[in-house]
Amino acid sequence: MHKTLIKDETKWEDQVQDYIDRVFEQIKWRDPHETEFHQAVEVIFKSIKPALVKNPTYVENHILDRLTEPERTITFRVPWVDDHGVVQVNRGFRVQFNSAIGPYKGGLRFHPSVNISVVKFLGFQQIFKNALTGQPIGGGKGGADFDPKGKSDGEIMRFCQSFMSELTRHIGPDVDVPAGDIGVGSRELGYLFGQYKKQRGRFEAGAITGKGLNFGGSLGRKEATGYGAIYFVENMMKAKGLNLKGQRIIVSGSGNVSIYAMEKAIELGATVLACSDSDGFIHDKNGINLETVKQLKEQDNRRIHDYLDYHPDAIFSNEPSGIWAIPCDIALPCATQNEIDGTAAQTLINNGVQVVAEGANMPSMTEAVRLFVESDILYAPAKAVNAGGVAVSTLEMTQNISGIAWTFEEVDKKLKDIMGDIYNNCSEAAKTYNAPGNFVVGANIAGFVKVADAMIEQGVI
Repeated sequence: MHKTLIKDETKWEDQVQDYIDRVFEQIKWRDPHETEFHQAVEVIFKSIKPALVKNPTYVENHILDRLTEPERTITFRVPWVDDHGVVQVNRGFRVQFNSAIGPYKGGLRFHPSVNISVVKFLGFQQIFKNALTGQPIGGGKGGADFDPKGKSDGEIMRFCQSFMSELTRHIGPDVDVPAGDIGVGSRELGYLFGQYKKQRGRFEAGAITGKGLNFGGSLGRKEATGYGAIYFVENMMKAKGLNLKGQRIIVSGSGNVSIYAMEKAIELGATVLACSDSDGFIHDKNGINLETVKQLKEQDNRRIHDYLDYHPDAIFSNEPSGIWAIPCDIALPCATQNEIDGTAAQTLINNGVQVVAEGANMPSMTEAVRLFVESDILYAPAKAVNAGGVAVSTLEMTQNISGIAWTFEEVDKKLKDIMGDIYNNCSEAAKTYNAPGNFVVGANIAGFVKVADAMIEQGVI
């Protein structure tokens, strides 16, 4: 009897794997050029298999087939006129991926690399990230292949107005709530919201998050993703009897996420040795002077190599990926997707890294993820680590609805509590599915189960 049961369980596990393989092959056959999306799906599928084995209803209801196909994909032309009077045309996107637990929620990215594959991978990741926050929000993402770098304020305004002229008809507080991402900061969000308001003919503060404080924004939103990442790291380390004091940290990027991850880490006693931008990285053995980085990036719009004008003892390298060769205790990839390959991951491990926490979306390639998970380090994926941004975006929506603005301290406390809950949910899910300490499995399963259960309860739609 016991042997028969084991045989049946093994047969069922094989059937689950066959189902996963069939769905994944169908995705690749249908959209063969969407490599970023394939990568995101593959990571999710590998880690949620135990949930499918334990809960046959997910297979019976074909959840993977339904979950990996967006509810709606919108592609549109974005014409605008540059400062020389020349008409330019970009391509805009919005992928409304899943609304099982709430309205679509996810940022807009303006960058030349944006295409449908990138937007789908980001939107797919957003489903699980948003579910982990415990807030009632679904997953979506959008953007355009427009590069704000080197553009005048007037050009950026005209582009944003043209972009929103189309997007307005697809979004709203109870439908789809965009926010910022790479290339979309407070300036762009202001222009986007202004155009949305003009077209709607009314003030709907909850239609966009990340807004300026003068028109419905939230204190703490700018800091949220970076602070949240450090709060998650703090929880991981605390469980091992460690803390951030005296730890050496490497942070890629020097944008919003990177700057405020550095700020909170320094506040908690860590030393940040290096940060970067697309031109290269700076290494300051005395510790990065954050005020200089803020001056360069938030006020003067300058490149990271200009840090040497203020701190000549620092070292600059024009190879951004070289940052991972610097020995450190904690590595925070906060720049962009696929910035850590297998070689860089192995270098970090060989140099004694203790913690790798992803501030950017999918910054580690598949081989890098495998190496991190198999090594004896604390590794946490983006959907858990960088969920603080969307969590505070939801708090902004709550403030807009209630008409009450919370203090920075109130928002920060709620953020810290949410990141603690995310850590606990990931940790418990990993234990439940026999993978204690594996935050990839924990994060993906915790998010998946919540969304999948809601989808089943709502029927085949």
